[in-house]
Amino acid sequence: MTGQTTQYHYKYTTTPISTKPPKVDLPCEKNANHGDHWAILTDDITNVADWFQQTLDTAKVPTGLTASTTQDDKLLIAQDTTCHIKQIFSLENGRPTEFINAYPSVDSPYGVHCMIERVICCEHTSDAILRLSTKDGTTLYAFDQLYAINQHHYQTNKQYYANFSAWAYNIEPSDQSETILVDDPKAIRYHRAFNDIVSANGGQVPKDIDDKIRAWQPDDPNSVLAPVEINFGHSCIYLFGETFGQEDEAWCQGQVFGIHRTRFFDKELMLFDVVILREPDSEPLVVRIATPTTAENQKIAVHDYVQANIWLQVAIYGENQK
Repeated sequence: MTGQTTQYHYKYTTTPISTKPPKVDLPCEKNANHGDHWAILTDDITNVADWFQQTLDTAKVPTGLTASTTQDDKLLIAQDTTCHIKQIFSLENGRPTEFINAYPSVDSPYGVHCMIERVICCEHTSDAILRLSTKDGTTLYAFDQLYAINQHHYQTNKQYYANFSAWAYNIEPSDQSETILVDDPKAIRYHRAFNDIVSANGGQVPKDIDDKIRAWQPDDPNSVLAPVEINFGHSCIYLFGETFGQEDEAWCQGQVFGIHRTRFFDKELMLFDVVILREPDSEPLVVRIATPTTAENQKIAVHDYVQANIWLQVAIYGENQK
């Protein structure tokens, strides 16, 4: 009798687990819309309607995470200028059929790597606020300039390089009057060592800062433990909004390292490149902040510390993901 071998092939299927970041609904009646944002640029609302019409002549279709539009039911248009208007239209069979939303935007070359933890969104208007977590665990909330075209492509537990910009309601020199006296010997030694090492390294925090601090020796051993007065006006601080649906309305303080000028239609604007978060072993968070030019903000200089109330924006582009 000839032996026979029976082979069994097992197959199994799994239910796909959603990789999309969780969404929290922002009802239309709780959506703050963009009235306050347009008010940064003009106190005459008729200007805004004129700007909408003018931008149609120079409109382009921005590319977000992918050039594919197979899932898109909305059209997003913008312009090739640093400060511009983004407009959203509904799409049917590839053709725009209805105006949905518009908001002023700022393009920024600066960003950090972070993950999308949650999306707060009003689906009707495509207004969305991303809750983002940086590699060092910092939580950021920012209005998503590209949600209309990126929403189907976001994934959770994935690192994205995200560009950050803002409009400032106001920006001014930081308050130099708030100080604290440090008299703890360990804290004093750390503070003096950190300042000496960063100063000797051209203002940059070296990757091995902790090792260098442990090995640091003062030039004058007798003065190393003298009390240190720290000025809070020289701190980098970011505080997001506490109101649901307005977490992108933030207060920040930081150091200016770049100043530029540009125009938004007939408006002259200042662009301040500001470090608002800067910690050892972390990517610094730099934000390009736009605001109308005034006699006061023209006095701000590179290296000054400033504080501002801002509308924080984020844009995630496929070309930046490496």
